Amino acid sequence: MRTVVVGTGYTGRRLLERLPKGGAYKGGAYEGGAHKGGGAIGLSRTAGNGVLQFDLDGDLPLPTALPDSYSLVYTVPPARTDPDLPDPRLQRLLALLAPPPARFVYLSTTGVYGNRDGGLVSENMPVNPMSDRARRRVGAERLLDTWGRQNSVSLVILRVPGIYGPGRLGIERISRGVPVLDEASANPGNRIHVDDLVSACAAALSPQVPAGIYNLGDGDERSSTWFAGEVARQLRMPAPPTVTREQAAATFSPARLSFLAESRRVDTTRMREVLGVTPRYEDAAKGIRASLAEEQV
Repeated sequence: MRTVVVGTGYTGRRLLERLPKGGAYKGGAYEGGAHKGGGAIGLSRTAGNGVLQFDLDGDLPLPTALPDSYSLVYTVPPARTDPDLPDPRLQRLLALLAPPPARFVYLSTTGVYGNRDGGLVSENMPVNPMSDRARRRVGAERLLDTWGRQNSVSLVILRVPGIYGPGRLGIERISRGVPVLDEASANPGNRIHVDDLVSACAAALSPQVPAGIYNLGDGDERSSTWFAGEVARQLRMPAPPTVTREQAAATFSPARLSFLAESRRVDTTRMREVLGVTPRYEDAAKGIRASLAEEQV
């Protein structure tokens, strides 16, 4: 199945690199692989190797004709607009998808569950978004569910926790001595290495995988405080200073505090047993080590 990746940032770029490539871009369309037997193309604000320029905040049409049969992976975050209104970026893309894809894979967030006081959350639990960013994701999920039913599109929603990997280890904050919560105050950690996320995206493209919602995560529930300390340890840097939750409330930014206000553990049974993905980096310490090794290449 030919694939279109919309949004080739941190995750989308690595996904595009893993998927079979499309053909050459000529005369307003891709010739060869992307239209005649497989391959992937990317759409992003910045053009590059295998990526066509397309701005979801603009008003230009798609830069290429869509294949007759294809799947689509959407990695773009919602626009920062009213969280109670549909995401204009997603609305614009859906209006341009003619023909619609056979399968639509949407990267959402585990933040849609809100605060569960450290409890375990599974896909059959109702959402309870507490932040505007999570409310926008819930709105996008519901928009896609309605659109998918109307257009006979198989929809897969991947609810993604914090993403880490090469270039996303918080090294700059550690070097500046930015404090973290003390371990006694810290919440369970929910995260996934970017390469394991890419594996989940690739698996979700298979027509043999049932449509529906899948929680993602590595199952390593050690806190973000542990994570920052482990990055520092592997780099032989001083561990970040720690503060109590009360001290954090007086010094951390509102955005950072909003993340700390939510605590949950993510059940990834469906990811493993139905999506068929076992994370390569179930031990985040190994994922950190691999990420540092790639940064140093």
